[in-house]
Amino acid sequence: MFQLPDLTTTTLALLDATDPLAAKREEFVLPKDTIYLDGNSLGAMPKVAALRANQVLTEQWSQDLIKSWNNHNWIDLPHTVGEKIAPLLGAAPGQVICCDSTSVNLFKVLSCAMLMQPGRSKILSQAGNFPTDLYMVQGLASLLGEQNCQLVLVDDSEDPDALERAITAEIAVLLLTQVDFRSGRLLDMQRLTALAHAQGVLVIWDLAHSAGALPIELDAWQVDFAVGCGYKYLNGGPGAPAFLYAASRHHTHLTQPLTGWMGHQAPFSFTTTYQKAPGIAQFLSGTPAIIAMSVLDAALTVFADITMQDVRYKSLALSHCFHQLVEQQPALASLNLITPLQPHARGSQLAYQHPQAYALCQALIKRGVIADFRAPNILRLGFTPLYLRYADMGNAVAILADIMDSQEYLKPEYAVKQKVT
Repeated sequence: MFQLPDLTTTTLALLDATDPLAAKREEFVLPKDTIYLDGNSLGAMPKVAALRANQVLTEQWSQDLIKSWNNHNWIDLPHTVGEKIAPLLGAAPGQVICCDSTSVNLFKVLSCAMLMQPGRSKILSQAGNFPTDLYMVQGLASLLGEQNCQLVLVDDSEDPDALERAITAEIAVLLLTQVDFRSGRLLDMQRLTALAHAQGVLVIWDLAHSAGALPIELDAWQVDFAVGCGYKYLNGGPGAPAFLYAASRHHTHLTQPLTGWMGHQAPFSFTTTYQKAPGIAQFLSGTPAIIAMSVLDAALTVFADITMQDVRYKSLALSHCFHQLVEQQPALASLNLITPLQPHARGSQLAYQHPQAYALCQALIKRGVIADFRAPNILRLGFTPLYLRYADMGNAVAILADIMDSQEYLKPEYAVKQKVT
């Protein structure tokens, strides 16, 4: 699909010249002389996000004070932002809300799903799933007791079919991340959801590494619940609020445990007895973080005039170009790609194993190519189509090859571990 045998500088420049998303780069603030391949951890800042933050501070909070909840519709932001995210997830209105963090939202939907499955106690996930997802299951189990909540892990790293075989009628909830945070492996959401439903299993998807990077069809694929963050491909800023999806068919049957006042049907009635709000609003708990949520609201406007199909096409093309260039460099022969090459099986990243992956990552950062490291030995590179160019792929691989060829990465300074990798 993306085979380009002659990836010269001229070819890459031609790809940039004909790229339908090329103009999007101008909507972001990008440091000079930097190639940013870490948008899968923290998205670059849209220019409109800075403008909105300044507006909230200088025109809203400072001038209208508490009146801003009404005058500037602060009170509706969780719904407003949720409705902007919904089309990126293939979700009809009224099913996505912006609130809290991914972990907190996961606890909410896990609790709801388990309460909907009386007589079943097992939550199935992958052994390599993102640790915080597994931690939240462990936390829920500590409250409910092992007889009522058990985490079952399957290691499908060597046997991809092991996960499907583990989906049986004994399982209450299937908890999966669509794109693996280490390898970039993309799971077949439609197939796995259908297999689970055939066994009476409810499904929760973590979309942290896929929302904003590839087309998703939550409604069409009959997904039950989904969660995800706002600071990766959605570019909402560090610690941006998360989102939560709950299919409308479940809304009247849910019991959400974090019953804070914002999830009450009449928050300002201040009654002593909790009555849940109808619909997706029942997943709200505390007061929303207005500044952060406003920034995310503004950042999402960069998706308003593009399609996720175009984003996906460029994502695959960028990552394919990068790996093809890597294969053309003899100095990079020691890098072991663990990301599936098939387009249907990978997200928007590439992951390479190397014994000195951490040092390589630090050396790249020193040279202006920002990637990240994942233990124990993975150099991870994210491809964000809205602001990356094909020429960046050529330059980044050339710098990486030079670092390897010169053995620059062996300098002691690159072995010093920082708190954030």
